[in-house]
Amino acid sequence: MKHVPSATLLTLSLAGALLAASGDIESRVKHGYADSNGVKIHYATVGSGPLVVMIHGFPDYWYTFREQMGPLADAGFQAVAIDQRGYNLSDKPKGVENYDMKLLVGDVVSVIKSLGRDKAIILGHDWGGAVAWQVALNVPQMVEKLIIFNLPHPRGLNRELVNNPAQQKNSQYARNFQKEDSHLKLTAEGLSGWVKDPAAKAKYVEAFKKSDMDAMMNFYRRNYPKEPYTLDESPVVKTQMPVLMIHGLNDTALLAGALNNTWEWMGKDLTLVTIPGASHFVQQDAADLVTKSVLMWLKRDSIK
Repeated sequence: MKHVPSATLLTLSLAGALLAASGDIESRVKHGYADSNGVKIHYATVGSGPLVVMIHGFPDYWYTFREQMGPLADAGFQAVAIDQRGYNLSDKPKGVENYDMKLLVGDVVSVIKSLGRDKAIILGHDWGGAVAWQVALNVPQMVEKLIIFNLPHPRGLNRELVNNPAQQKNSQYARNFQKEDSHLKLTAEGLSGWVKDPAAKAKYVEAFKKSDMDAMMNFYRRNYPKEPYTLDESPVVKTQMPVLMIHGLNDTALLAGALNNTWEWMGKDLTLVTIPGASHFVQQDAADLVTKSVLMWLKRDSIK
């Protein structure tokens, strides 16, 4: 056996520590699949303890939560980030009907059950936030707490689409995505344009090459409000769990005005954190503040 100098061992040890500290989440996670009525939903998991299921938006995949997963695991939680159907390593069923919100909610439920749990803390961003709201409103018994990144309550967004010309204008992208041929204009490289870190961008390009562009657009075709926008006057169903919302105020797709009056739809306490200077991808733009805010909020019950 070749002798390795102690100085080299120390260097290797330090390098390993620095790698772990740098947020190399891919080296820590384990991968698994849940069966959602025949559709395989991929997830990455790290840690043990109370379950936190994390749901990404568009255009994204499980890796978007890389800055939050490690700290959650280190704080005593099991962080599980999924690939939504149509994305990366999850199945990609054909047909717009296979992206109905009820099925997206079912995907999250299947992940919780596949991990042997009966409830979880649900965290969602963008389309993942839309799904998270619906999980909380439709299967509240499975949601211990709810965390939303940059996706207003559905009633807030509905109100702004009806009454706010700025939100109507800034939602033109969604109306474009609802067109039948919209997926033909998408590329893996183009969808990765928002990713700032070069190393991360390469991973995104690879993940999007494994994804289905048509499926991504089906989220919009099936679930995003369509013109003419009309005010939702159905009976209000209030949340039954504590809610944390974190919103980057530089989001041009989902304007901050939709956050107003969110408290009217809450059955339990609401914590709202707004971050000036952060854009739509707040979990990456303000990763440190977002992670600390989430951990402080989750740990608040342990403060004596």
